[in-house]
Amino acid sequence: MTTRGLNIALITGSTRKTGPPLVLHPRVNAFIQSTLESRGHTVTRVNPIDFPLLDKPCFAYPEGDAPEKIEKVHSVLKWAHCYVCVTPEYNHMPSPGLMNVLNHFGSSTFSFKPSAIVTYSGGQWGGTRAAVSLRTALSELGCLPVSAMIHIPKAQEVFNRDGSVNISKDSDSADKWAKYCSRCFSQMEWWAEAAVRQKEIVDPFDFSPVFLSSPSQRNAP
Repeated sequence: MTTRGLNIALITGSTRKTGPPLVLHPRVNAFIQSTLESRGHTVTRVNPIDFPLLDKPCFAYPEGDAPEKIEKVHSVLKWAHCYVCVTPEYNHMPSPGLMNVLNHFGSSTFSFKPSAIVTYSGGQWGGTRAAVSLRTALSELGCLPVSAMIHIPKAQEVFNRDGSVNISKDSDSADKWAKYCSRCFSQMEWWAEAAVRQKEIVDPFDFSPVFLSSPSQRNAP
C-alpha cells in the first residue's frame, strides 16, 4: 500500500446499455471501483457512453477551448496520479469506446504515471487478448502499464449485479478476488507513489517537453 491515497481515473470501456447478451460492465466496474476505494484511494470514473466520437483531439484546440465534455474529462485525467482501464474484448482488441476516450488526449496528459489493465468477458478467456493490445496504446501515451493484469472470465458468474463477489459456490471467493487484484494494484500504487515523490524533486517535462508544433519534432537530426 502507498503512504497516501491516490487520485485514480477509472476509464471504463463498454458503451453497451442493453442485451442480449448480458451487459456485464456495470458489475465489473462497480467491483473495481469499490476495491480501489477500499484501498484508500479517490476514484473518478470516466465513462465512454456519452463521450463524443473523435473528430479533433483535445490538444488540437486552443488551451481550454475544447468542447465541455472533453475539457471535463481532460481535467480528470490530468488530476489523476494513475489510471485503471477496464475493457471487454472486441475482435481480440480493446473496446472502441475505451480507445475513443484515450485517443482524444496525448501523452502530455498521461505521461509519467502508471496504469493498470482490467479485462473481462462472459466466456473463459477473460478478455486477455484485448489486454495485450491495450498495453501498446498505454505505453505510447506514457502511462506505462504494470506487469500484473486482472482478467475476469465468466464475469456474470463471478459478480452479482451490485458488483459484490458471488460467494454462493465458494465462501472464500471474495478473499480470493481481493488477493488476486492486490498484486496488480499494489504494483500500480508503488509506481504512482514513486512518480508523485519524484515530481516533487524534478518536473519530468523539463527534460522531456511537450510537442508544440508538429510530429516532425520526433524526428532524428
